[in-house]
This record gives sequence, structure tokens and C-alpha cells, in this order.
Amino acid sequence: MRPVGRGNPTEIRMQSWKKIMATAMLIMFVSGLAAAQTKLTLADAVTLALEKNPAHKLALADRAAAAAAVRESRSIFLPRLSFAESAMRSNDPVFAFGTRLRQQRFTVADFALNRLNSPAPIADFSSRFSGQWTIFDSTQNLKQLQRARLGEQAAQKELDRADQEIVYRVIEAYYAILLAQREVQVAEASLKTAEAVENRGHVRTVSGIAVEADYLTAQTQTAVRRQDLIRARNGVSLARAALAIATGMPAESSFELVGSLPEQVTDNVSLAELEERAFAHRPDLVRATLEESAQQTNVSAAKAAYGPRVNVFGSWQTDSPSTGWNGGNNWVAGAEVQFDIFDGGARRARVAREKATADRVAAIKDMLRDRIRLEVRGAYYDLDAARQQVEVARASITNAKESLRINQDRYEAGLSTVTELLRVEEASHRAQTDYWDAVYRVQTGVARLALATGTLNQNSSAVMP
Repeated sequence: MRPVGRGNPTEIRMQSWKKIMATAMLIMFVSGLAAAQTKLTLADAVTLALEKNPAHKLALADRAAAAAAVRESRSIFLPRLSFAESAMRSNDPVFAFGTRLRQQRFTVADFALNRLNSPAPIADFSSRFSGQWTIFDSTQNLKQLQRARLGEQAAQKELDRADQEIVYRVIEAYYAILLAQREVQVAEASLKTAEAVENRGHVRTVSGIAVEADYLTAQTQTAVRRQDLIRARNGVSLARAALAIATGMPAESSFELVGSLPEQVTDNVSLAELEERAFAHRPDLVRATLEESAQQTNVSAAKAAYGPRVNVFGSWQTDSPSTGWNGGNNWVAGAEVQFDIFDGGARRARVAREKATADRVAAIKDMLRDRIRLEVRGAYYDLDAARQQVEVARASITNAKESLRINQDRYEAGLSTVTELLRVEEASHRAQTDYWDAVYRVQTGVARLALATGTLNQNSSAVMP
């Protein structure tokens, strides 16, 4: 018999080896999964944001509330049924007389004057089923249902617009990281150039070819370039946090972007065509139109309040001297027509209020159209300017690099001062920074123009070029 807690040494080694292999495979799997999660394309970031961004969840909740309002309005057309159970005890003469009748326990002796005037306390246990149904209300409930349906459609458009704004924020944050990374590269290259000038200035100062002021000027420029690099690296960290928050992830999330800042030039579209596209596709403008129709429905419902209402009702009730249905029962059914003759002017005031609200909604819609037109034009002109600046900045980079090379040679030959060399280096640094900034504004400008026209989504060319 094998002792408890002991086994074949070979089996023990095999089990230990299997555990080690399983642990290693698990670690490799988790590491591979983590590595896969760090790769983030723009399309992946947009998809993630449309699932996790709080603004999307907020709009979803509003749409769900609007859908519930439709169901609530539809329920008005159905009858109302209720059940009530009550227990009472009293010596009130009217109560005692009526209760004995409902319990079907009335006798000739109950007609005695003393029993009628001063009855003994009597208990009544009552069960009652009742119902009511409004079969006609001059279309008030119908108007309310129409208003709720329009509200649901408006909530859907609000969700669409919220998603478009989320997509734009993700695009802006994604390209901001790529721009910040480019700025780090430019800052690193400029720092190397500044350090080379500083080292050369030190050699020239020691050898007596240059004065010490030139060396001090070069040191100052190197310090400036180090500060630029620090700011650029911090800019990357801040841009990463902005993208993480835009996608609904924790701000400290770690990921690696796929690709680099693109440099392609977009196609031109006429401004008139873009404005027409915006008026046809902007979800918030469609929502405003739906809200205008919903408010007109409210006006109609307010006017319908002047009409009559027809209700039917019925009930069935049991009355017993003790618990349990051991007494009498009765039922009642009927119909009624209600018509408000005078309400102190409340209905007239309601109609006036709804009309004023309708005018307000119409004015808001007109203001929105004007704002959309201005947004489209602003995005169009900014994108056009960025396109042109890309070309100008690209030419400036070439000229600045050549100028820097020439001035470096002149400085080495003693034909130029360090101040002139650093001025040219600053111009080269600025030309590269301006170029990548213009490229960034082209890419975000394409997305901004799509957002202004209401066509931005996760399948747009701004997301999947």
C-alpha cells in the first residue's frame, strides 16, 4: 500500500513538468493576448469607443426611455382592471343597513326601529373587481401616441449624432498621438543638431577661432531644444490619455498605434454640394424636424381636449360578515359621456402655450440650419487652407534643409556666425513642425467636414481610408 502523500518519483516529476509547461503556456498566451491588445488601429479605436464611451451609453439610455414612453402611450388604449380587498366594522345606521343588504342577510327583524336607529356593530369583508375603458376621447390618446413615436425617432437621431461626435473625437485623439510622435522625432533631430553646434562651438572657442559668447549662445539653443523635447514627450502622454478616455478605456491604458500620420491629399467637393449633403443627413437637423412635428401633434392634442369623452365601466363585488366569500355579491356596469363645459380657461391657455412652444421649436430649427451652414463652411475653408499649407510647408522643408547645410558649411569655414546658423536651424525646425501640423489638420479636417455634413461613421473614409 502506497503511503499517503507519496508517489512514484517519475510520476511526480512528470506532474511537475506538466504544471510548469501549463503555466508557461498560460503566461505565453496572456502575454500574446496583451501584445495583441496593444496594437490599435483607428478603426479598432472607433469600434471600441462606440461600445464603451459614456456619451454613447447616455444616448442609448435616452433612446430606451423614449421607447418606453411609446409603450406607455400605447397602453392607454387598453382597459384598466383593478382589484381591492377591504375590511370594515361600524355601527353607522346607513352602513349597517346597506351592509346587511349586500351580504344578503337582511331579515324582517332588522326593520325594528331600535335596530334601524341604533344597530349593533357589523363587520364587512369586501372583495371588488372593477374596470374602466375610455373608448373615445376626441383623439387625445392617439395624438399622445404619435408624439411618443416621434420622440422615439428623435432619440434615435440623437444617438446617431452622439456616435458621430464620438467618432470625430477618437479620430482627433488618434491623429494627435501620431502628430505628437512626429513632433518628438523633430525635437530629437533638432536637439542633435543643436548639440553638434554646441560641441563645435566649444572646440572653436577653445582654439580661439570663436569668442565665448558664441559658445554660450549655442548652449542656450541646446537648452531650448531639450525643453522642446520634454514638451513633445509629455504631449504624447497627454494625447494617449485623451484617446484612452475617448474610447472608454482607463486613462493609463497602454497601447501601440498602427501606422503613421498619413500624408495623402483628399479630393475636393464643392461647398454647395456639401451644404446640401448636410441638410439631408445631419441627424440633429432631422431630430429638430421630428421635434417640430411632435410639437404640432401637441397642439392638435390640446385642441382635441375641447371634444367629448366616452367611458365604459363595470365592477363585481362580494360582501361577507367574515373572511371568505360566504356572503352576497353584486355587479354594476355602465357608460358615461363627459364634456367639459367650463374649466376657467385652462384648455385655451394650454392651446396657446403649445402654439408658442411650436413657434419656439421652429425658430430653434431655423437657428440650427444656420449653424450647420456655418459649420460646413468653417470646416470646408479650414480643410482647404490645411491642404494648401501642406504643399507650402513641404517646399519649405526642402529649402530649409538646403539652407541649413549651406550655413553649416559657411560656419565651418568661418564665413558665418553661430547666431546666423542657429537662426537657420530654427527655421528648419519650424518648417518641419508646420508641415506635420498641416498634415494633422488635413486628416482631422476631413473628419470634421464629414461631421459637419452628418456623414461621419465608422465606415467613413476618414476612419478607413
